[in-house]
Amino acid sequence: MTATTVPTVLTARALLLDMDGTLVNSDAVVERIWRRWAERHGLDGDEVMKVVHGRQGYASMALLLPGRPMEQNHADNARMLAEETADVDGVVPIPGAPEFLASLRGLPHALVTSADVPLSTARMAAAGLDLPDVRVTAESVGASKPDPEGFLKGAAELGVAPADCVVFEDSGAGIEAGRSAGMRVVGVGGRAGIHGPDVLVRDLRQVRVEGVAGGGIRLIIA
Repeated sequence: MTATTVPTVLTARALLLDMDGTLVNSDAVVERIWRRWAERHGLDGDEVMKVVHGRQGYASMALLLPGRPMEQNHADNARMLAEETADVDGVVPIPGAPEFLASLRGLPHALVTSADVPLSTARMAAAGLDLPDVRVTAESVGASKPDPEGFLKGAAELGVAPADCVVFEDSGAGIEAGRSAGMRVVGVGGRAGIHGPDVLVRDLRQVRVEGVAGGGIRLIIA
């Protein structure tokens, strides 16, 4: 699927928002942590970085070290989450994210992230962004993106049918998860472009949000 050229208008009843790469630019931290991990395991850092965005850490490890026991992946993931939570150097908002979140006040939306509660809380705070009231984090799901579980849970918590949701995502795993959930996907940033979202934006400055009668949401993307 090729992303629609802008300008375009989408209507929805709820928005489901990824965090890293979508609201928060945490690439500097992710690079530091995962390249160290790659070096410890004798893996090529560039190849590792192609895999890790959008997934929970244990799921990335399972792809990168096939055959390694999952309990080792989960233990490694717990250590890395602690490292990532403590390291917020260079974590900044995606351009337009503060204004975008402010425009969603009073409208149905949720954060759906592969980060856990401590990591998502730390990164949103470091970027100066308010956490949405509804949050689906790593603790909330049994399967990582690209499994659609997180997005389906977000829709259910908001009481909105999946087809009436629009997902904002930057990674291949996240875009696949949104599609598998039966949702339309707005891709954010260059990383999203190669995965064929329905609409692609450079950053959130290209998105304007309007509430419409009956509780709907209109997205003007230009």
